[in-house]
Amino acid sequence: MERILVFNIFCLALLIVLPTIWAEDNLISPSKLEKFVDELPDMPKIQSFEVVNGVFKSKPLEIGMFKKLWKFHRDLPPTPVYAYGTSKRNATIPGPTIEAIHGVDAFVTWQNHLPSNHILPWDPTIPTALPRTKKGIPTVVHLHGSIGEPESDGHAHSWFTRRFKEVGPTWTKKEYHYPNSQHPGNLWYHDHAMGLTRVNLLAGLIGAYIIRDRDVETPLRLPCGDEFDRTLMVFDRSFLTNGSIYMNSTGNNPSIHPQWQPEYFGDAIIVNGKAWPRLTVRRRKYRFRIINASNARFFRFFFSNGLKFIHVADDSAYLEKPVITNETLLAPSEIADVIVDFSKSKSDSAILGNDAVYPYPSGDAVNEDNGKVMKFIIKKEPEHDTWRVPKTLVKYPDADLSSASKTRYIAMYEYTSDIDEPTHLYINGKSFDEPVTETPRVGTSEIWNVINLTEDNHPLHIHLGLFKVINQTKLVKEEEFKACMLKLNDAIKCKIDHYARGDKIEVPAHEKGWKNVYKMTPGCVTKILVRFAFIHSNESYPFDATAQPGYVYHCHILDHEDNVMMRPLKLIS
Repeated sequence: MERILVFNIFCLALLIVLPTIWAEDNLISPSKLEKFVDELPDMPKIQSFEVVNGVFKSKPLEIGMFKKLWKFHRDLPPTPVYAYGTSKRNATIPGPTIEAIHGVDAFVTWQNHLPSNHILPWDPTIPTALPRTKKGIPTVVHLHGSIGEPESDGHAHSWFTRRFKEVGPTWTKKEYHYPNSQHPGNLWYHDHAMGLTRVNLLAGLIGAYIIRDRDVETPLRLPCGDEFDRTLMVFDRSFLTNGSIYMNSTGNNPSIHPQWQPEYFGDAIIVNGKAWPRLTVRRRKYRFRIINASNARFFRFFFSNGLKFIHVADDSAYLEKPVITNETLLAPSEIADVIVDFSKSKSDSAILGNDAVYPYPSGDAVNEDNGKVMKFIIKKEPEHDTWRVPKTLVKYPDADLSSASKTRYIAMYEYTSDIDEPTHLYINGKSFDEPVTETPRVGTSEIWNVINLTEDNHPLHIHLGLFKVINQTKLVKEEEFKACMLKLNDAIKCKIDHYARGDKIEVPAHEKGWKNVYKMTPGCVTKILVRFAFIHSNESYPFDATAQPGYVYHCHILDHEDNVMMRPLKLIS
């Protein structure tokens, strides 16, 4: 019986991928798409609040997921995509930017209007959300960076299909509640369905979310308003000559996983839904909230004319002081909130470039296409600039290691086949559905020592919790330690302190604030202090963080997360 089931799953996978086997011969060369011909779009904004008699009140939202056609480039045929929006006509890639107010609850009913069959190949041989009727595309929305209730966190098993005809085992309700009681900052929303995250995001299910707090932010006098405060969602895609998104049709271990591959990399760089766009700017300061929404690509951004980045926030939290850099490295899902002063430019244009190898940190060098992101055309006329960058921004608590209630060891593993190709990735040697092992207490802090025993850099994302990176230490005699860990899966028994005594890797100054994602360097132990409480106040969570279905933590390379570098996180009281 078991052999018959395996055979049926394999046949289903073949039916999914066979129609796309021809696709590689029909890939469009990115060199055929002229760069910087499309204007950078500003995504539509919707507010989760309204003003009644001078007071902010909640305004419930309904946001759908629709299949539609989208123009990524002037010379590319319209592309079938999945997009968020208040209607099919208004749906965009990325989706609308949701603007929220600190302390004002947001209520969103996410509606699935997607068809029965996916526009991209997917692989049922990895742990995947599978409707009983085999009809419909499972989706669930995670608000990345949110401090909110488990029922609205977008758990991987809380998926639902079109019109909620079928739901996952941990689904509880249609309307999600985001309290917005956390500090102001940048979040983003995206799909999080089990085993389908990589394909649903690749199809277009992403969007930005901003929590604003006038009391905190107005005194800073940072650039604001639609013209000077722009969100940039950056990601990569490959296209076929007919305009369709290209995704691999054959896995790196096709006899094990017919379709799954360990990373997806596209040839074209997309910003706000356009390939290599352009933006005309004035000679003054602009604020850019840059979100890396790629499946697996790291970006190391720089300006061709030497302009600098002034970092004011990192992920969802403001920094204590601004930090100036010549370049900035963003892993998938990380956010850099920066000021760029175009009055400092000695030229009338600047290319935002990228020189991060892929996969990171030991992959291929960028080329003429994926090494360019977008172009800024800088007006010649000087201007009086009313915006400023203050010397101090927002002070949050320091990382107090003495306050930690527990120390944990989190090990990252990659497993390979007989041909030395990855088959799956685990955290702590466990699959996602094995019993929870991380059970922090509400209101406490913990030290997590994250041990990366793979060759890739893994951006670790923790739902609900915020953390500060204390240090990164290289392992000595790494292969010896790895052999012990593969046998015992116990860092203490394998004498981690004997091996974690190599060189220290400095944490960049602009990444020393409170984060929800960080790059776990291969062959290193990264020590972080994770806080399961607010950072801006001593108030308790206004929700029950111990409720089902709990939270998760995972690698945010989506191909890794899906197979299945993700573990449950259950808070206790």
